[in-house]
Amino acid sequence: MRRGLALAALISVAACVQGGGPNVGTPPFSATPAPKALRSNASMAADILDLAFALESGREVERLTRFEGPIGLRLAGEAPASLSADLGRLLVRLSTEAGIDIRQTDDVRAEITIEAVPSAILHRAAPGAACFTVPEVESWRAYALAGYRAPDWASLSVRRRVSVFLPSDAAPQEVRSCLHEELAQALGPLNDLYRLPDSVFNDDDMEGTLTGFDMLALRALYAPEPRSGMSRSEVAARLPAILGRLNPSGGSGGAAQVQDDGRWRHDIETALSPANSPTTRIDAAARASRASERFAAGAPRAGFGPYVYGRQLMSRDPSEARRQLDIAARAYGQSALTAIQAAHVAAQLARLDLAAGDATSARDRARSASDTAAIHEDAALYAELALIEAEALDRLGDASAAKALRLDRQPVARYGFGSDTAIGLMQRALAALWPAKEN
Repeated sequence: MRRGLALAALISVAACVQGGGPNVGTPPFSATPAPKALRSNASMAADILDLAFALESGREVERLTRFEGPIGLRLAGEAPASLSADLGRLLVRLSTEAGIDIRQTDDVRAEITIEAVPSAILHRAAPGAACFTVPEVESWRAYALAGYRAPDWASLSVRRRVSVFLPSDAAPQEVRSCLHEELAQALGPLNDLYRLPDSVFNDDDMEGTLTGFDMLALRALYAPEPRSGMSRSEVAARLPAILGRLNPSGGSGGAAQVQDDGRWRHDIETALSPANSPTTRIDAAARASRASERFAAGAPRAGFGPYVYGRQLMSRDPSEARRQLDIAARAYGQSALTAIQAAHVAAQLARLDLAAGDATSARDRARSASDTAAIHEDAALYAELALIEAEALDRLGDASAAKALRLDRQPVARYGFGSDTAIGLMQRALAALWPAKEN
């Protein structure tokens, strides 16, 4: 399940506006294979096992399940125009990078159905979820007739049929992010781990497209050696040889010690839940930020706690918000694997620069993070950084450069935010960020 807009609503005014299923093209980012996973095979094996043998609730799964044989995938529902193109690119990647025999079909008996459903209807079945995946269900109609109930993933012995339900009316990037994560979970891992720096299988929702880590995990799970029904120990015994063959550069080094989330995860979930009161969320974010100090430098959890807390404080206490975001920036800056997280922090610090009247810092900070957003195909962040830079240029007296930048990034912004209305809202919100006047 992807949280999606639950976090975006906390950090971006643009998330307050739905895209209405706009017919926009894919942003001009090159869809090249993702960089290879940068960790030892021993650590890779530990992560794969924790992803495949547990549910998001933390409950253990006794048996490995996957599809055995070729996989047919059909598209159903009121799919936005961008979905078909994004799906085509993803299927090519799954075939070439993960080695999975998967192809699109019109056959109603396809192993995987991807169905686009209006967000309001999705939320009735799963409040707080932007999208989700259910086993042994062939359509939304069948799922609804069953009272929104489906077999437990842990009860399966093999995957035969899975449905992925995506929003039909969200911004194209949100639909694509749902597509990548939910299709990957329909194929393999069932769990999400906050400790993963470079994966869509992380509930921080920072990565929106399948990474090199994700593709290697899927390739290992669909190698000839593992089979549905195998226990964790049986798969664990086979992974070293599999990963040694698939990822020879990861042969050295042991598995890093895994630090338990403990109370930290509960506080993060509380802080991010829109069902909780602002006071409850802020208190939980403060606890999560303090608890983040115990995680190793460069670990994603070391930065995520102060990042969430800093975002909660942006309008309430800008000084403390900056302090928290600086902590997050230092934590994320320790590793190349958390570059996209650092770029998200940079965007929020640039907003604070605008609010403090420091247009030069806002421009430079936004400009320096843009390449990272483009590399990670994050159109929403890329566009947000451009709008911040354009606002800063306006304040520095270069209105023509600001106008040219906004026009140049408009197609990307439409893909990321979903509508001109959302883009306009963000522009006005940024223009309103000025230092408070003294009484």
